[in-house]
Amino acid sequence: MIPRLSAALDFHGQALVLRAERQRVIAGNIANADTPGYQARDFDFASALRAATGSGAAGQGIAAGVMQPGGRVQPTLRYALPAQTNLDGNTVDMDRERGAFVDNAVKYEATLRFVNGSVRSMLDAMKSHQSP
Repeated sequence: MIPRLSAALDFHGQALVLRAERQRVIAGNIANADTPGYQARDFDFASALRAATGSGAAGQGIAAGVMQPGGRVQPTLRYALPAQTNLDGNTVDMDRERGAFVDNAVKYEATLRFVNGSVRSMLDAMKSHQSP
């Protein structure tokens, strides 16, 4: 029973770590929006999560990320494709970055709520119900 409980929390834990990392990458892009020559970065969250949880096909882990000590996956950052060219070589599209930031923040919050709900359900299941 314990492995099933920890497996559910491990999945959400990995998702939270990757969501936090993606938020950091997006924030870095936004912070460098006016830096000449800066190349916007991002990573494929779904591939990184498959690699982190070990649920992907063989060989996907190399493209999705690098396994760090402690079993954490460091996602492989890729350059974001610019929507239009810029004279200073900066590829940050603020509309795209703001949208990605908000989308990722909402999904991070949803994952926290899933974890909270799972823990509450587990605690309720463990409580002994005594009849009056």
